[in-house]
Order: sequence, then structure tokens, then C-alpha cells
Amino acid sequence: MDKNILLLKKYTNRRLYDTEKSAYVTLDYVTDIIRRGRPIQVTDAKTGEDVTSAILTQIVLEEARKKKYLLPPPLLYLIIQYGENVLTDFFEKYLEQTIRNYLLFRNMADDQFKKWLEYGENYAKVNPQEIAGLSPMKPLFDLFNPNPADKKSKNKS
Repeated sequence: MDKNILLLKKYTNRRLYDTEKSAYVTLDYVTDIIRRGRPIQVTDAKTGEDVTSAILTQIVLEEARKKKYLLPPPLLYLIIQYGENVLTDFFEKYLEQTIRNYLLFRNMADDQFKKWLEYGENYAKVNPQEIAGLSPMKPLFDLFNPNPADKKSKNKS
């Protein structure tokens, strides 16, 4: 078992007990722990049954309630209608990987866009011979030219 996992116990009164802090905690506290990247494991205090999925689902539902919207109603209807039969495979096999791929792609796109912005800011300082091959991109880089006088003199010509 991962040593970093926070072990929680769930009591019949729906209270969660943090075994590290030796204190009762709220769902908001658990949500904050998860957002910081720490995994949790929740066991029923009476039976020892792993109830982590139920607590994670409860957190998702609370977040949706606060924001008034999480999943579109047609998708919720499908989840209820087909439940375990069709959607279990999808959730287990594809949804997690789809979200991970989306996050990876989003981070890569953000990094690439930052590089373009940095390159655009430095465009005016670069030797024109070095960037001759980028002439189709010149209008984009000109948007980030820190010297507005260059833009005005080009527009008057």
C-alpha cells in the first residue's frame, strides 16, 4: 500500500475520522487533500469495508450541487438507465484515460502557447536572417512587438 495514502474511517453517523490527525474531518477537508494530490482510502469503521468510491462519489455530487451543474441531464439519464450494464466498462476503461489524455494535451498546449508568446515578444530582437523561414508567421509575431513605433511606421508606408 502507498505510504502517502491518507487513511480515513467512516462512522455510521456519516462522520469521517482522519487517522493521522486523530480528528473528525469534513468532506471539504477531504476534497482539499485530494486536490493537493494526495490519495485517500476510506474504510467503514464497523465492517472494515472499503467505501472510498462512495465517499469520492459523494464529493463529486457535493461539488456539482454547489455549482448547480456537473453533467448534462441526457448523460445522467443514460447512467441511470443503463447503469452497470453498459457504462461500467466505459467508466473503468475509457473515461479515466480520456480525462488524463485531455489534461496532458491541455498542459502541452498551454506550454506551447507560452513558448509562442515568449518567441513573439523576442521577435523584434531577433536577427531577421535567422527568422526568414517564419515569414508567414510575421503578422502573428507583430501582434506582440513591444515597439509600437515600428507598427506605425509600417502602417504609413
